[in-house]
Amino acid sequence: MPSALAIFAHPDDIEFVAAGTLLQLKERGWDIHYMNLCKGSGGSVQMNATTTALKRLAEAQEAARILGAKFYPPISDDLELTYDPGLLRKVSAVVRESQASIVLTHSPQDYMEDHMFASRLAVSAAFMHGIPNLPSDPPREAYFHDVTVYHAMPHGLRDPLRKRIYAGLYANTTSVHETKRRALAAHESQKHWLDVSQGMDSYLISMDEASRAVGRLSEKFEFAEGWRRHLHLGFSAADVDPLRNALGVDCSADLEYERGLE
Repeated sequence: MPSALAIFAHPDDIEFVAAGTLLQLKERGWDIHYMNLCKGSGGSVQMNATTTALKRLAEAQEAARILGAKFYPPISDDLELTYDPGLLRKVSAVVRESQASIVLTHSPQDYMEDHMFASRLAVSAAFMHGIPNLPSDPPREAYFHDVTVYHAMPHGLRDPLRKRIYAGLYANTTSVHETKRRALAAHESQKHWLDVSQGMDSYLISMDEASRAVGRLSEKFEFAEGWRRHLHLGFSAADVDPLRNALGVDCSADLEYERGLE
């Protein structure tokens, strides 16, 4: 059975930009795997860091249960995630354990450092999947089938210098949107935090609006998640595109994406 692994920074990041795609893959028989690298310890003005991390861990586990995904525990406090060999070995162990053919992760350019470091760690861990001489922590056997990495849309659909980002590949999440929304609602502690820190009147409504905005970019779907494919070199054959192949009519590519495959 093929598998897909989502590697993102914080509890609720997967639900905002990747859960719909995971659900579509699951409906097609894929195993799905779920990892937040950070504990979410900074995400409260009501609880201390330890209490917040425990609360957000429980919420993330419930969200993964709703999605039907295998859950992997976080490895870093918020804003302490770095491109560190020790952390890379831990992420590599998860990639190898999942045997993923698809790795979903953050945009390489995003509004905060945790997201960008999560992207870098995910890419390098995926690259390491078939290199036995690079050990993981805990030790896991390397595997040798192709891995394709896809980057999600950045927060606000713009890079840190405000440039508009277009995905190229769009996954139709309309039919699974309500399940995605239930998984996000499991992160109940985030309502107050996102109200205070980012001015989101409702994080659920904000997710609805973001998914609808990406749907408009697709020019085809009501709700969508956008993806950019990482360069294949060192990861897979040039013509491998497992996400697009798996989703079929529920995936749409623009002309620039098509040209990138030539």
